[in-house]
Amino acid sequence: MSWARAALFNIAYFAWTAVIGTLGLPFLLAPRRAAMRFGRFWSRGVLFLLRVIVGLDHRLVGLDRIPPGGAIVAMKHQSAWDAIALPLVFDDPAPIVKRELLMLPFYGWYMARAGAIAIDRKSGAAALRAMLVAARQVALAGRPIVIFPQGTRIAPGTTAPYQPGVYALYQALSLPLIPAAVNSGLFWGRRSFIKRPGRITLEFLEPIPPGWPRRRVMEELEQRIERATTALEEAATNPRAAIAPLPVVKSRPGGAPETSPPRH
Repeated sequence: MSWARAALFNIAYFAWTAVIGTLGLPFLLAPRRAAMRFGRFWSRGVLFLLRVIVGLDHRLVGLDRIPPGGAIVAMKHQSAWDAIALPLVFDDPAPIVKRELLMLPFYGWYMARAGAIAIDRKSGAAALRAMLVAARQVALAGRPIVIFPQGTRIAPGTTAPYQPGVYALYQALSLPLIPAAVNSGLFWGRRSFIKRPGRITLEFLEPIPPGWPRRRVMEELEQRIERATTALEEAATNPRAAIAPLPVVKSRPGGAPETSPPRH
């Protein structure tokens, strides 16, 4: 049954992306914010299909910890779901992505037009400098910058080093750094065909204020994210591990949060 649902979702996902992506091609010539709104519409459709076909829902916790204006969000990355959900989580995010993603039909084109920050990993220090130049412009516009600090998707239960790019942003921009944990990999694994029913939780943690030294920032960031991610994974696989239900925080169109009681 899981295989059949995953196959049906994949068919619906690619059909939705092809049809909406084709109809929306004029948005590639529209102002950037219009392209972002169109991307939000696409994301909402994908998550609807995921919920209806697979039975996979989500909840957002701690949106009130993200300050208004510019901020850096360092988010654990386990699944393709993480990137799909970003336009609905934030009003006008600027994710940092590898340049190759912008070459993907439809998804990459709209991502580029909506103002993603692309980096060429092969360029070394030059890529870092280009990222900082683009990030400064984004910060001046008051948009949140989203970075996956480990640089790639990490399967639940595995480890990978936190890359120095997140500290370079933190130091250069003097913005709050918000760690974010997620357990999406339990339900939609990296390079996995199967999508499992359940509820993904994305949790934003207490911000790290500007001005901390590098070693303290990197240690604190890793500890907070890994500890919270482990707790979310344990709560999803063993409900008794959760001490108390977390509040459910959903995002209204435009990114404004609304709260509802936790479901049981």
